[in-house]
Parts: sequence; structure tokens; C-alpha cells
Amino acid sequence: MENTKIALVQMQATFGDIAKNLATMESFIREAALNEVDIICFPEMCIQGYAREMPEQLLVSLEGEVVSNLKKLAVDNNIIILAGMAEKNQGSKPFITHLVVKPDQNIEYYRKAHLGNSEQPYYQAGDRIKHFVTKKAVIGMQICWDTHFPEMTTILSLQGAEIVFTPHASPTIVGDRKAIWLKYLAARAYDNSVFVATCNLVGEDGNGHQFCGGTMVIDPKGNVIAEDFRGEQSMLVVTLDCSKINTIRKGKASSMANSFFLACRRPEIYKAYEVFFGV
Repeated sequence: MENTKIALVQMQATFGDIAKNLATMESFIREAALNEVDIICFPEMCIQGYAREMPEQLLVSLEGEVVSNLKKLAVDNNIIILAGMAEKNQGSKPFITHLVVKPDQNIEYYRKAHLGNSEQPYYQAGDRIKHFVTKKAVIGMQICWDTHFPEMTTILSLQGAEIVFTPHASPTIVGDRKAIWLKYLAARAYDNSVFVATCNLVGEDGNGHQFCGGTMVIDPKGNVIAEDFRGEQSMLVVTLDCSKINTIRKGKASSMANSFFLACRRPEIYKAYEVFFGV
């Protein structure tokens, strides 16, 4: 990994107003580019605004104009854009998808693998845990509810992910987002020796939902290195220092305090317990 500058946006997405949401995103993208940001991450379903059931006319295709516009913004601003949407799935329920739009390659994407109970009747779950290679770091993606399943982060780390982005669409009714994230996202970072970078929708969406916002970055030792919980639309810019993770991952630690725990796993003894995990 090389030092990587990231931007996390807590964004107010107006439900159904794709043009307005894209204009908001473009403003942040251009500001991030002026700050020489490498990767900018927007919240879950920021393009349409979050809905448990998305109207057909608002669904976005990977080959459509919306994604093409994001590709142009990535190229023009030399930045990687991570953006969430409800993806059209011909003949079936849509996916909750997060795009990985690189300025020099084709569009990549991750489809939410773990759907909340209220989402399951209306969306199709993805079936792959995916990492993405960028010029400075290998990144992984988990969307909101995905982060409650520890295996996902472990698999991403074993795939080589060094930064795991976790975009959310968490409403105020779920409670204090900072306190909740600190319960488990710090553990995901520490146990798997990864940076965890998270962001959330914020404010009223015009469809009866109020989102609590929040951005946070946690280092590979589980320490919070940056956060913003002011509850308003904003962008958090952080440069991730690669020295800590490189020391851990390359086995150059001078003490056990910087061990890469996953390198010491014993999969051969875990097999006896596979029945408990449904595999």
C-alpha cells in the first residue's frame, strides 16, 4: 500500500431527484480533486436516495447515462468514485449496488450481499465478496448491514484488501451511529489489520426518512483517526499512512503488537466446526 488520500461524504440525498443528487456529488468530487484526493466514497443509494422499495422508473442501469456521467467525472477529476445506487436487474428484483468508478478502467461494482429484513422482499442479494485493485491500495466494500458479518471483512483482508469502505443509509431511529460503529467497526479493523472508512446519509430525504449522518476512519489497530458527527452534509478528507499496515502485512513487526493475526490462522482445525456455520 502507498499513502492514500480518501474523502468520505455524509450526504443529503433527495429521494427520487437523481439530477439534484448527482449535482451534489459533482460538487464534492470537484472539491476533493482540488485536495488531490485519490478515492471519494459516497453513502449507500446516494444516487436515488434510499428506499426499501425503489420504483421501477428510478432504477439505474450499469450501462446507462447516470453511470456514464460518473465515469466522465472520474476521468475529468482523476479520482476514484465510490457511489451507491439501486441497480436495475432485468426481470428480477433490483440490487443495492456500490459503484467503483476508476478514471482509467471500466466500471466495477459490488452488490450488497446481506440484506436487512425490510429489504429482502424488494431487493436481490449479491453473491460475491469483491476486492478492487487501485494504483495505491487494494480496497474492499461492505454496504451497511454487511458490516455486521465478521466473515466478510476477514475474507476481504485475506484477498488483500487494505482499506474497507462501508457506506451506510442508517436512519436516526437506529440510535447513536458513532456509539454503534465503535462497538464493531473497530473490531473489524483490528482483527483483520485493515483501515475501515465509513460514511452515512444525513438529513431529511423528502420521503419521510431522517438519516443520522456520520463519517469515521479507523486504523488497522482499531484506533479512530478521524470522524465527523456534526449531523450536516460535509466531506471528511484523510490521508491514510501506509507505514503501519505495511509493517503488519509484510511481517516486519519487531513485536507481537503489530502481528498480522490472519497469517496465524489454522484453517485445518476450523473444519471440524464447519457444521455450525452452515458450510
